[in-house]
Amino acid sequence: MSSNADMADRGDGQPEDPQRAHELLAQLRDANQNLLIAAVDAQARRDEAEAANRRQNEFLAMLAHELRNPLAPIGMAAALLERLSGVHPDLPRLHGVIQRQVEQMARLLDDLLDAARVSSGKIVLRKKVAALAEVIERAVETVQPKMHQRQQQLRVSLPDQALAVECDPARLAQVFSNLLWNASKFTQEGGAISLSVEPDGQGARVIVEDNGIGITPDLLPQVFELFLQGPRGLARSEGGMGIGLSVVRSLVKMHDGTVEAWSEGSGKGSRFTVTLPCARPEDIAQDGRRSGKASARARVLLIEDSADASAMLRELLTLEGHSVSCAATGPDGLAMALADVYDVVVCDIGLPGMDGYQVAQQLRARHPHPPPRIVALSGYGGPEDRSRAERAGFDHYLVKPVDPDALLMLLGPH
Repeated sequence: MSSNADMADRGDGQPEDPQRAHELLAQLRDANQNLLIAAVDAQARRDEAEAANRRQNEFLAMLAHELRNPLAPIGMAAALLERLSGVHPDLPRLHGVIQRQVEQMARLLDDLLDAARVSSGKIVLRKKVAALAEVIERAVETVQPKMHQRQQQLRVSLPDQALAVECDPARLAQVFSNLLWNASKFTQEGGAISLSVEPDGQGARVIVEDNGIGITPDLLPQVFELFLQGPRGLARSEGGMGIGLSVVRSLVKMHDGTVEAWSEGSGKGSRFTVTLPCARPEDIAQDGRRSGKASARARVLLIEDSADASAMLRELLTLEGHSVSCAATGPDGLAMALADVYDVVVCDIGLPGMDGYQVAQQLRARHPHPPPRIVALSGYGGPEDRSRAERAGFDHYLVKPVDPDALLMLLGPH
């Protein structure tokens, strides 16, 4: 039996073992050290993941830019073929093939970049109150050529009641065009697709339905997941990377809405329902869109370092009656813009010697008279790129491959 000299009393009648206390203290120190190491390791992993995500987004943006550059002259050459269609009976068909493939490539690049922006939270909406019918019209215009090519019937049903939504019109139109594009892709040639709009209390429902291949029960819960694809044979024949529906879900959520998918199974078609909150129709903002091509002759300075792109743009603008001068570097373009009078300067962003941002800034600062309208051409289409161009002094921003009609419209009197 131990005496008080051998053991210390803890005050509760139980003796304390100094060796045990020392062991517990050592364990606590080890646990704290392990927690500290784990915390530092977790932070390092987070930093590595964020750095990898940044590198991935930068790579995707650069990839899209580099792929858009060759698409630009191809698209312009196709536009020229369309305007020369009376020369040979086969030219309209060849133009159609080239134009469709250019549009498909541009769409794939947009999807790829949107996936990166969604994952990094870089999509910023520019909201205003807009008529839902006009947003639907934009979306339908985008996909009608594809459906016509596949001999598919599209039926659009709008309510008599005017519905308005607070939205980014371009992004919301992208939602519906993605859904229509998806319906066309997974519906056989000659199939039927419908888009209907219904009031839903204080909101609106937009339903896109088709009689295509449908969605199997195992795939239905995952249909909005990134990079998920449908049956391999059809998906590969029509192109696509399993991105469009994931972007749809993200954009609808950013508009405070919901999107649901339904199918009774393989071969029984599919239905996608988007529900959005409504705004007051009287608050609809006018966006000032103009229709038709410019008819007035303009003096244009084209600053573009790609010889092919410059040649195709110059030929297109000249064919439309405009007077075009060309420069291949930033310094040469700035010197020409300051030395002569132009109505419009069309300027690439990536230029040797001085980039397009610097050209626009210098032109705004040094032009002796009110400067001409300045239109940016770029392979980068992100919101941050547009904002930087606006700060530099550009009036308009066009992403390659440029829609020829959109460019021609900007050359008209404002």
